[in-house]
Amino acid sequence: MEMAGNEKHTVKRAIIMAAGTGSRLRPVTLETPKPLIKVNGTRMIDTVISALHKNGIKDIYVVTGYLKEQFHILGNEYPGVELIENPWYSTCNNISSLYVARDYIEESVIIDGDQIIYNPEVLSPGFVLSGYNSVWNSGETDEWLQTVENGIVTSCSRTGGKGGWQLYSISRWTAEDGRKLKAHLELEFEQKQNRQVYWDDVVMFCHPEDYRLGIRPMRATDVIEVDSIDELAAIDHSYQKYLEGK
Repeated sequence: MEMAGNEKHTVKRAIIMAAGTGSRLRPVTLETPKPLIKVNGTRMIDTVISALHKNGIKDIYVVTGYLKEQFHILGNEYPGVELIENPWYSTCNNISSLYVARDYIEESVIIDGDQIIYNPEVLSPGFVLSGYNSVWNSGETDEWLQTVENGIVTSCSRTGGKGGWQLYSISRWTAEDGRKLKAHLELEFEQKQNRQVYWDDVVMFCHPEDYRLGIRPMRATDVIEVDSIDELAAIDHSYQKYLEGK
């Protein structure tokens, strides 16, 4: 595992993925993009940007697509935020979002904008190996699950399993791995037209032999990923009205 005090690399910028349609949160997302949904009075993306700022990360790129015009306010509210439009957001998977931001992967943290950061320490900038924030899961899960040996990720299961490190959508990338990932994104997206995969597939399944990944352990309570109306209503009871009649 990564141990504090062994940091060799420092995150210098952040890429926030915010282009998706948030279809699983309809009808709430019909008029508001998921990262801009307020949960108990605070937009989800604000918890992400605030945590980045607390860790000294001010150079932030937000990849937009669905209802992109609503994100323009971020540039006014947060100096250092730059928007990057993903023109393929509605026809391709999120490989397209990192593809349009591929020039900024080196020494970056890549994070989804539609989650709630409860513990800013999960975005700490120091790291040793590229890799994902992960939570140990001893039970059964259908989430992506990594096998880790001597601090190195040796395999990943797309379909989950039992007993492993569950991958979360927060990852850090060294300059060297960032250059590799940019080249692999160009290979998959441009040449192979492999556009219906997650960008994480590029690292984990398309070219795993080219990366030596570690993990950044955290607790499940540090970050909340909201994947449904039911989960949203459980956190913020004002959304209970959308469950009526279901």
